[in-house]
Amino acid sequence: MQRSKNLTLWAGAALMLAAVAPFGASVAADASHLTFATHAAFFSAETKQPKPLDPHAFVADAAAPAAVGPQNISHVAGFRPAFIDQDPKTAAVSNAKGEPIGFTLGDWLAASGTVILTPVAGGKVEISLSFDHLKPGGHYSLFENHFDQKPIGFTPLDGTAKTSDFVAAADGTAKLTIAAPQPLTHDNAVLLVYHSDGTAHGGQRGEIGITAHHQLIARIPE
Repeated sequence: MQRSKNLTLWAGAALMLAAVAPFGASVAADASHLTFATHAAFFSAETKQPKPLDPHAFVADAAAPAAVGPQNISHVAGFRPAFIDQDPKTAAVSNAKGEPIGFTLGDWLAASGTVILTPVAGGKVEISLSFDHLKPGGHYSLFENHFDQKPIGFTPLDGTAKTSDFVAAADGTAKLTIAAPQPLTHDNAVLLVYHSDGTAHGGQRGEIGITAHHQLIARIPE
């Protein structure tokens, strides 16, 4: 009798484990693992630039007139958007006013990172981010792109700007986890913004091409 009762209990436990295991696997499968691309490469591909360029990073060029570049960023004479495949990687990167922002082109384009988006209770999303080759001690912030808005909209990744600003470590790395208020779709991307003025801008990116420079982006797949 006792043996029969034990077998029944074991069978019940086995059924419970069988039910729980697929559920756990499903939760893990829901996590999205993405790799950041340079914003320059992403922008150039999306807009089909004849020569891939960075609309937020400028290099000296004595022949360049003052003009309005891609993304409507006005730059002074003697500087132009950097051509990411043609300009020397040793070239100093400046803002649209010709002021150095503390990178060579090679260092600027070397930034990399990954992001994991995991659904959590309440319809929110836990976003775990890891970065390498950032500017040591550099000031950064994370935004969400809204490609379904015209013009494209930007909001702090955490929805409030309370946890989306950070300073890179002395070795140029950064690791952080942010709670986003709602799921992200293909209409969205995770955007890393570098602040060349060394200041957090809260809910705003800052002056684009002057104090705020898009460095990395990861669009949510379909």
